[in-house]
Amino acid sequence: MTPEQAEVAEKKHREVLAVLTGLMLVQFIGMLANTIVSNAMPVIVAEIGGNQTHYTWILTSGILANTVMTALAGKLADLYDKKKLLIISMIMFILSSLLCGLAQTPEMLIAFRVLQGLGMGMQVMLSMVIMATVIPPRERGRYNGYMGAVIAVATVSGPLLGGLIVDTPWMGWRWCFWATIPFMMAAIWVISRRLNLPNMSRGKVHLDIPGAALMAIAAVSFLLWVSLVGGGTSFTDPAAIILIILAIIATIIFILVEKKSPEPILPMEIMAHRNTVLAIIASIGAGTIMFGANVFLGQYFQYGRGYSPTVAGLLTFPMMVGIVIASTWIGQLITRNGVWKKYVVSGMVYLSIGSLGLCFVRQDTSLLILAVLFFIIGWGLGAANQNLVLAVQNSVPLSQMGAATSTVTFFRSLGGAVGIQVLGASYGAATNSYMVDRLGEMPKVPGNAAGSLDLAALPDPVEDIARAGFGNSLWAVFAVASIIVVIGAISTILMKGTSLRDTVDIQKKVHKTLREDEAQASQITTGNPIPLEPVTGEMPRIEVDTVASEETEEAGSLAESSPSNAQYTTASLANDSDRPGSRSEPSDVVVENSNLEGKKNEK
Repeated sequence: MTPEQAEVAEKKHREVLAVLTGLMLVQFIGMLANTIVSNAMPVIVAEIGGNQTHYTWILTSGILANTVMTALAGKLADLYDKKKLLIISMIMFILSSLLCGLAQTPEMLIAFRVLQGLGMGMQVMLSMVIMATVIPPRERGRYNGYMGAVIAVATVSGPLLGGLIVDTPWMGWRWCFWATIPFMMAAIWVISRRLNLPNMSRGKVHLDIPGAALMAIAAVSFLLWVSLVGGGTSFTDPAAIILIILAIIATIIFILVEKKSPEPILPMEIMAHRNTVLAIIASIGAGTIMFGANVFLGQYFQYGRGYSPTVAGLLTFPMMVGIVIASTWIGQLITRNGVWKKYVVSGMVYLSIGSLGLCFVRQDTSLLILAVLFFIIGWGLGAANQNLVLAVQNSVPLSQMGAATSTVTFFRSLGGAVGIQVLGASYGAATNSYMVDRLGEMPKVPGNAAGSLDLAALPDPVEDIARAGFGNSLWAVFAVASIIVVIGAISTILMKGTSLRDTVDIQKKVHKTLREDEAQASQITTGNPIPLEPVTGEMPRIEVDTVASEETEEAGSLAESSPSNAQYTTASLANDSDRPGSRSEPSDVVVENSNLEGKKNEK
């Protein structure tokens, strides 16, 4: 690279970082708003009154609203001004966070968390789409590393910050919601000043409201069914049957509506792509661990082992370290090498190992062992999470970038929402079974208790057994999670590895030239052929200005392609000059993007 090229590249890098600063701040606050509450939940539920069902729904309601809005925001990003939408979502987030801090009952907090989830879903998705709009996939691995590190820090540092806020006497749990407001206001200022996007208005547009409504009905019905069944309701109970039938019918109608919609919220052609489907399966596994781990590790450390919220947050710090290191380092490797599959597969494998290891955790498990397992899980999340989105973005045109990004993110969030309900039901059932085995029946909630999770109100012997139940039942959470994650790991192995393209959008052809452009132009102008000397050293220069090939990573780069991938290689062209009637002049090889079959254009 010449000094001039290096200067241009550095200038471009600084410009991208200027925009990325605001986007990363938005991502950080949006993810932090979810995770900062998880470690404070035992205190919140104990103070405003509530049970295990309230515990999971306060978290699930926000994630579910986030999930539905994620898909809708992706489509909105393809239709309307992304910058205006982002600022609107940030204002929505500020107002809903203020209301959450004012909630007096679990039901009020659940309702306000829905509003907060809508704002979070829009802003997180729009920031991802904006980044994909201005940065080509080949370079995006580098910046994805930065973004992944920010999301990772928010995901794992949230519980620590939540614990610190709750343990600070003059603050209390309400500041878990209010503390993010000043930072979001600062993010609005940064975005309004630094973010400039080209106008991509498409004129008359159609918003898929029926699709969004059906998606919400299907997701809510299924989660309510999981909540009922997990709470002990029989599968044959009329309410449970109605909910699962409603979820199935809404899903079927949703698919039919999306096929006919002119602007579907989840385009079926994207869903038909092999890599997209497999990435969705893997994202569900990653989302289950990402959202579920913090929620139930907080209960394990606080209820099961008696640690304060601050200490409980500190004990998950190794997970944050693993995520930050893996996100940053592997993002750089992906940009340098132009491939992603081996890094994503290794991340899901590490995630599976860590999750399986936590199946053997008990109340007295060494904290050192837990730290090692948390680091392994963090490394897996850092390596796989954002790069699954990158793999899908690499295969779609710019016009579908928002829908494709939101599709993967939607299922990751849905996996988190369903995961919290399923894992919560498993944890609750295992804990209740432990206490019944030792007490003969479930202990009654004392009259002075704020709710069934106010363990301090129980008599001392019963409290000890209840805490032992939470400490020795964590295996149930990760036994279920491990199954989901292992399936996700297998799906990444089956994904087709592709090279990352160097352009923001997909072009239709890939051009290869065997001589400098000036030499070709001179030949065409003068009509004088330029002798083509046999090449014995390097392969001819290759200029690629479009999407990466559909070759697998194992097949190597375009420069190493076999002769079957191009009709004329350098050696064959050199040999042609010795044949009777042949002309020693350079030729262009045009390679179709779909199958990379070469065509020789005679001059």
